[in-house]
Amino acid sequence: MLGWAVTFLVIAIIAGVLGFSGIAGTSAGIAQILFFIFLVLFVLSLIGRVLRRG
Repeated sequence: MLGWAVTFLVIAIIAGVLGFSGIAGTSAGIAQILFFIFLVLFVLSLIGRVLRRG
């Protein structure tokens, strides 16, 4: 999922440089959402791992 977030971020940067502001904004928004979902799942995974060891 982090890979998808990075992919959309790269698309947003390229679209922004080329002047496609609508595509750049949408891609940046998708990248941000995917990054936060990744972050939440990562934290939940860490908590689950700590609880299983304890």
